[in-house]
Amino acid sequence: MQISPFSSSLTLLITLLFSLPAMAQTTFITDQDLLKGHRGNPETWPMYGGSYDQQRYSELDQINLTNIQDLAPAWIAHTGLFTASTGYQTGPVVFDGDMYITTPRVSFDQWVLKYNAETGEELWRTPIRLGVTRYCCGPNNRGATLYEDKVYVATLDARIVALDADTGEQLWDIITGKAEAGYSQTCAPVAFDGKLFIGTAGGEFGIRGFLKAYDADTGDLLWTWHTIPSPEEGGWLGDWVEEAPGLGISLNRDLEQEKADLGKHPDSWKRGGAPIWTTPSLDPELRLIYVTIGNPGPDFDASARPGDNLWSNSLCAINIDTGKLEWGFQFVPHDLWDYDGGCPPLLFDIEYEGEMRKVAGLFTKVGVFYLVDRVTGELLKASENYVPHDNIFAVPDEKGVSISPGILGGTNWSPASFSRQTNWVYSTNIHMPMFLRTMHQEFEEGKEYLGGMPGIKGGADVAAWGNVVAINPASGKIAWKFKTERPMWGGLITTAGGLVFAGQTNASFDAWNAKTGEHVWQYKTEAGANSPPSTYQINGKQYIVVAAGGGRYQRRSTDIAADAIIAFALPEK
Repeated sequence: MQISPFSSSLTLLITLLFSLPAMAQTTFITDQDLLKGHRGNPETWPMYGGSYDQQRYSELDQINLTNIQDLAPAWIAHTGLFTASTGYQTGPVVFDGDMYITTPRVSFDQWVLKYNAETGEELWRTPIRLGVTRYCCGPNNRGATLYEDKVYVATLDARIVALDADTGEQLWDIITGKAEAGYSQTCAPVAFDGKLFIGTAGGEFGIRGFLKAYDADTGDLLWTWHTIPSPEEGGWLGDWVEEAPGLGISLNRDLEQEKADLGKHPDSWKRGGAPIWTTPSLDPELRLIYVTIGNPGPDFDASARPGDNLWSNSLCAINIDTGKLEWGFQFVPHDLWDYDGGCPPLLFDIEYEGEMRKVAGLFTKVGVFYLVDRVTGELLKASENYVPHDNIFAVPDEKGVSISPGILGGTNWSPASFSRQTNWVYSTNIHMPMFLRTMHQEFEEGKEYLGGMPGIKGGADVAAWGNVVAINPASGKIAWKFKTERPMWGGLITTAGGLVFAGQTNASFDAWNAKTGEHVWQYKTEAGANSPPSTYQINGKQYIVVAAGGGRYQRRSTDIAADAIIAFALPEK
């Protein structure tokens, strides 16, 4: 086990100084608790996404269409931890009446905080001192992970830190990648069957992506699966695909030139990117973990990386025991547009063409939802595009091209939902056309490796908006869309109360009718609510919680950063 130098007595002392006494000893979470997930025990939201399938659907219906207008804050906690340049993306997790949230980097630290989920009382806070960091897209963190007596957090400087769930004391600290080379982490790990799974970010730095499994108790490394196969593993050239799978649209590739250039770049796979930006999903029965994989490197100049660049821009299923690839589906081969995967996969069962199928679904930056058989990886359906397509897959050059969707999507990292009430999938999305221009760039370790320059077409305040969309996954047809003034970032949940909940960039938290798309409720927040909400029940009362801390992208001069964790509930009668 590679131990980080930041595991020190000084860190422990700081932890103790900032820790507050808990009201009662913590009840530790078990494998059975995690297998139940939120739907099996609505008093909890025990992991990122609520359950291993990341459906983000709740059977709770106390808050519903008939009383949504009465919804109001039950408590608001201010962490006091924020900066003017970033915001919160944390997804709160809840177990046994306790809530855990994480912060972005503030000065030299990331923080983990524990609250009473019913009252908002802070129980402890722990700073995690960061070393060297290299990251492309903001100093974010998307949440903590609970397993047995520990709370785990992945850090921007490529570590996993384990804390005591009862006290917040740091127990151990391991290095997962070389931070100086651009490896980093923003997502919450997945805990299952004694293992802890984490993917690496850093696709803009010429890394070689990976998924790693660790012993959840000791932090010992169990296996590593690289998102880019070596030549000995079959290589990353693929089948030289000419059309976008499921769309029938040309990728405008010059395959003759790519094949002629093969001998010039024999080692491009070693710095080919393909990160894992967000928390994977997991099927305990199939014992497969599903990862959404990001862009190849360099992002925009593909002359140095001939071939399909497997498994960038893909959905892959990995055996959790062996760390071997079960199957992969690449939705954008040989990506030139940063149309990578960021949204966590949705796992659900659905009737498709007359038979029940185990499926995985993925919203993408392409602005298309893909439905895949999660046993075999077969593509079943690609949906209608839910954001405008304009000049899509046009090849960028030194003069530049305009495209839509832009590099932000479509759907970015924002987690989606599958409603068991409607059998539809839901997502928050972005329309922000971009201008892409390529430029030659030599690889240099630890430096951004983009091979081009993107820009927002028309400027930051022009031609950018968002939407909330509902799609029938079996037919691929859009059920409804609701256009928002600003791009949508934080993700959403759906509930048996017939509601969709999501925050907006322009400082509000909102609800829609899940069946019709009618906008039925809004609460104005101090800053953008750009984090995924969670829901849970304590003493018979349903709560909806979200972090409202502003956001990095599409920031306007009037936008502010903040530090609020807001739990909503219906007032006492």
